[in-house]
Formats: sequence, C-alpha cells, structure tokens
Amino acid sequence: MDKLTALKEFFGHSFFRTGQEGLIDALTQGRDVLGILPTGAGKSMCYQIPAILSDGITIVVSPLISLMKDQVTALNESGVAAAYINSSLTPRQCAEAMRRARQGQYKLIYVAPERLCTNSFSDFALSAPISFIAVDEAHCVSQWGQDFRPSYLEIASFFKLFRDCPPVGAYTATATPRVQDDIAKLLNLRKPFVLSQGFDRPNLYFEVRSPKDKNDELLRILEPRRGKSGIVYCATRKNVDSVCDLLRQNGYSSARYHAGLPDSERKAAQEDFQYDRAHVMVATNAFGMGIDKSNVSFVIHYNMPKDLESYYQEAGRAGRDGEKADCILLYAKRDVMLANWMIAQSERDQTQFPQAQQGEHERLKQMTLFSTTPLCLRAFILRYFGETSPSKCGNCSSCMGPTLLPQRKPAKGPGKDTPDDLLFAALRLLRNQIAIYHKTPAYLIFSDAALRDMADKQPLTEDTFLTVSGVGQEKRKRYAESFTGLIREVLRAREAGEFSKAEDASLIARRVFGFYRPWTDSEIVRLRAEKAQGMNLVAMAQAHERPQESISEKLLSL
Repeated sequence: MDKLTALKEFFGHSFFRTGQEGLIDALTQGRDVLGILPTGAGKSMCYQIPAILSDGITIVVSPLISLMKDQVTALNESGVAAAYINSSLTPRQCAEAMRRARQGQYKLIYVAPERLCTNSFSDFALSAPISFIAVDEAHCVSQWGQDFRPSYLEIASFFKLFRDCPPVGAYTATATPRVQDDIAKLLNLRKPFVLSQGFDRPNLYFEVRSPKDKNDELLRILEPRRGKSGIVYCATRKNVDSVCDLLRQNGYSSARYHAGLPDSERKAAQEDFQYDRAHVMVATNAFGMGIDKSNVSFVIHYNMPKDLESYYQEAGRAGRDGEKADCILLYAKRDVMLANWMIAQSERDQTQFPQAQQGEHERLKQMTLFSTTPLCLRAFILRYFGETSPSKCGNCSSCMGPTLLPQRKPAKGPGKDTPDDLLFAALRLLRNQIAIYHKTPAYLIFSDAALRDMADKQPLTEDTFLTVSGVGQEKRKRYAESFTGLIREVLRAREAGEFSKAEDASLIARRVFGFYRPWTDSEIVRLRAEKAQGMNLVAMAQAHERPQESISEKLLSL
C-alpha cells in the first residue's frame, strides 16, 4: 500500500494538504523530522500515515489524556488499530494493551512522557518492533515555549535506551524560531528534515475589543451566534464560574471547565461540548491541547492570555474544518496586571528553570502590544512567529473594522433555507443520532465539511459514497447504508412535496436512523427472545426504537 492509497482508504481524502507529503516521505525514508504546521493543517496525519505503512509499532508521545482518547477514537473509527496507555487505565489494562501491541494488534500506541522511562514501558519498547517515535506538542520541551513541561525533558533519556534509536518525528503548531531550535536540540534530532508550513489561518477573523463592560459585550457577541459551537476562555476559575452562570441565565446551553472542578464534572462538561449538548464551553486554559472539535465557529477570550503562543493556539481551535470562524479578544488594562500576578505565582514553582521565567515576561510584553496595536492583527501574529506578511490582511478588526453580526457566508455549502441546506440539516441530524447511539462525538464520525460535500454530491450507492471527502473504506462499511438511505428518502420526500422545512429534516433523519442503524449482536438476541415470547410487532418497534418495517425485515432474516 502506498501513502495515497492509505490516505483514501483510511481517511477518505484524495490528496494531501500542503507540507504533509514532505514530512511523511522523510520519515518513511528513516529521517528524523521537525514539522511546524498550524492548527487544522493535519499534522497528526504526518505520523499516522507512516505508522499505517510501517511494519511495526509507532509510539506517539502526547501530553494529555483527552488528546490521546480523541485521537485513538478517531483512528479506530477510520479502521486503524490504536490504543493509549495512561493513568486512566489500571495497571492490568496497561499491561494488556502492551501485550496486544507486541502481538501486532495495534499500529499506534499513545503514551504520556512521564510513563516512557518506567520499567514496564521501557521493557515493552525494547522488546517490541518500534518503527518510529512521534512527539506531539513538541514545543512543551522548551523553556522558551508557552507550555513548558519538565516531563518532556525526559523524552531524550528514553531515546537513549535504544542501541539504535528509531526515527523521531517532532510536531507542533506554535513555535517561534527560538523554540524550534530548542526542540531539535533537546530531543537530539539527527539532521532532521524541517518543514514549517506557515502559521497563517486565512479562514480565521481576528478582532480585539476594549469594552467598558465585558459581560454586556460578551452577550452582544453571542446573540447572533446562538446555537453555534464556541469557546469562551477566561483567565481565572472565578471568571469561568461567573461567565458560565451569566450565559445560562441568558438562555445559552453552556458548560464550564477548570482545574478546580471534580474530575467527574470536567469529564461531563467536555463530553457535553463534544456531543453538542452544550454549545458554549467556558473554560480556563486547562481546557487545552487536544480539543479537536471541528465545528467550533468562534473563540472568545474574556481575558487577555499571557502570551501570543497560547492565544493563537486557543484561537486556532475555531474553524478546524476550514470554514469561516471568529476569534475575538476582550482586552482591559487590568488583564495585564492579572497576567503579571499569574506569572509571579508560577515563578515560585519554576525557580530551577530561570529561562522559563524570563521568557514569560517577554511573551507577556508582546501579547500586550498585540492587544493594543492599531495595525493588522494577522500581520502582528505572523511576524511574531518569524514569517513575513503583508501590512494588511483584510480579515481582522484593524483592517476592516469591528463586526458584530456573523455576516460572512461559509466558504462552501448551501445558503439558508435552500433545498440543499435542508438536506445538510437532515444529514447533520442523522450523524448526531448515530453519534449518540455509538457514544462517539459527532465530529469524529463526519465533520460538517464532509456533510456539506455529501449534500452537494448526493451519493446514492456505496461506491459513490466513497467519493465524499472524509469517507474511507471503514466509514463506507459503517455508514454508507444509513446516509445514502437518508439521501434517497429526502429526495423522495422532496419530490412528493413532503420536505420543505427544518422540522421535516428532523423527522426524516430520525425515521431513517431507526431503520438503517446497524443491528448489534445483543439486540438480535433480544429480538429472537421477543419473537419466541410472541411479542407483537408494535411492541418490538417501541422496544428497539425502530420502524415496524425495520423489525419485519430483520425477523425475516433470522
């Protein structure tokens, strides 16, 4: 299998994004690589494709449990066998994951840096066929970076365990030239192939506001965005709690996330946001790396962050599907005082890392300049990261003035209230029903961009379903019947004049999901028992939440 075949078969894409092939080719040829790709540019594909093509196991070093879980879930949805090893598992579960990996059942193993040099994992790594090692969020190794983690300094010690260390790939979305040099040095990369794809995200609109009352301004910003998915970042736990209460009092389905909450509440909040039960997440930066939700349409910073790296990484969680998205910062002078206080608190815990302290003060100065500049915001960001840029971008508040209403239309997709828009709504509802049924975040099944492509192409067979962007062999096998069935039903209903408003989309999606969703083994056992007990068709349909026609069809096949 070659790289293009793997890309299409597992991930449903027909071509690579700019920069991906160079990193993939270098790694598969045995070279170390350093990849700097902006959020949403597909950096994970740069090690997942080589992992699929390799004969052995790929170790992926990742800093957060939530990041590991999301990536492993997404890979398994695409038909790629992957697992993670972290503190959410029992020692017995960790041992079982490593045993299965040795037997060749997994292509990728995700692991936290703290676990690399433990006896159990070291023994595993030295006895298993390791093809290469990927270090995700590699900027965490640098004291000059915005998210320095001392545990990342131990990664190089893990490499030294090998007599001949496998190729290493280091990847990050935000790294200044100084941090890039640190990554290569501290991870002992051997004459690496370096690719910086650039930091520009043309689909993101940047804006800074200095309101007299942040709460009033926040509500004005959110009003035209009701029902859309977004994040509001706050600097303190107290602000998170008060802002979340404010939004709930004003009718917004919102969740909150910060380190002071119990694990169970944080987990529930993240799941509510991922499953679109809560449209707005109000959070500190504890809600951080690994937020891979593709349909986030806005990110609002209620307080100014401490540095541009954090700001750009957090703002970059909007528009990951390539659609237009808004990034709005609410600035006040007291935000600078708060940031200085937070830096002073962190210095107590990092006295052994003086470079990290010095770097924090330098980065805060640049963040303050960004928040107060009358010049192009995008140009300021790009120049900070070492890139040249035109003096005006035409897509920020400095260049085009502030915007209150989301007046820009999506780059792709139908207009409001058109037939194709209603088809997209039906597809989205079906996707959400499937997500709930399988307990999987909706965006991991199909992104909104994939559904828009589906609404445009209107595939009616399994073969034509494969032409949709994001549909590979595994997703064709799992979902072709359901989605093509929905499209056929929508076209029939439209022809009969039964499909003309959003309510119709909901009814059709629910009816089709009930008919087409896969039958599980346990459900079939229940159905056989119900048949043997003489249960009538109506009762069976109610028990299984399926149309009577679906029950009848299945009974005939038993």
